[in-house]
Amino acid sequence: MSNKRKLQQDYIDPIDFNPSLYPTASRKRRVVSSASVSASTISVRPPSSSSSATATATPAIYNSYYNGSDSNNNNNINNDNSIMSRRKGSRSSSDRWGRSSNIPSGPTVDSNAISKMFDEMAEEDDPDVATMEGICTLAEKLDIDPTEDIRILVLLHKLGANEKPAQISRDEWVKGCEKLGTDSIDKFKALLPSLETGFMVHNEFRDFYKFSFQFNRQGTHKTLEKDLVIMLAPMILKDRLPEERMSSFVEFLNQTTDKSYDRITLDQWMSFYDFSKECPNLNEYDEESSAWPVLIDDFVDYATGMQM
Repeated sequence: MSNKRKLQQDYIDPIDFNPSLYPTASRKRRVVSSASVSASTISVRPPSSSSSATATATPAIYNSYYNGSDSNNNNNINNDNSIMSRRKGSRSSSDRWGRSSNIPSGPTVDSNAISKMFDEMAEEDDPDVATMEGICTLAEKLDIDPTEDIRILVLLHKLGANEKPAQISRDEWVKGCEKLGTDSIDKFKALLPSLETGFMVHNEFRDFYKFSFQFNRQGTHKTLEKDLVIMLAPMILKDRLPEERMSSFVEFLNQTTDKSYDRITLDQWMSFYDFSKECPNLNEYDEESSAWPVLIDDFVDYATGMQM
């Protein structure tokens, strides 16, 4: 007899054991206790008369037992599977181990109220999209200024407005509101204090900083106009970078005549933040060994020159 077949005959699942199907099991076979069955292996201890060491059957063997791979046990196995099926059908809210399958869902929200709020923001010619005009309408209802209060941008980030720049789709809105548990203006207002960027850890803020660039792009452009960067960066990076660093960067962008900086790329946008966190002292910056974009080199030259 093969080891595989012997292991199958030695093992009887205590949960599905039926004396009528295995009349001699209690005398000829040692029933495995539930304590000896683990998630990764099934230990089968041989009868005391055997001198062989403890054998280990893998879950694959355990599954083949119930799939009827041993032809001599096919009838018993099929009957046993029928019993298992009846047991599973009789407890629809739990699995065969008795564990509840009723996993709690997220916050309960009113889907109709969520959809109605979006209807008030949506474009007339496209009811599944809300552009900046609709977003400004939302900001007014929340009593915040969309041109100065960065929290409206944080809210859009948390809602998941990632499909296209300067807009949020109905699908994004619905999923975002369900995730945040917000189905009314009052609930959005209650959420506002948590939208302060100071609550974000470094990686979360960096994701938001990147989102801010992508959301403010216009049309198919992959860059931002320099004037927009001059306005947007101080709003986002306030309290994240020293005021002196931020003001010197804005001054550099205002003063530079290099046409290549008329539009700022995502790499330049992200590099300024990463560089500022990594190199707080500009006097220690080594241009020769650095791998930062040329924009950073030019900014450092300008800033250190102004200090002198």
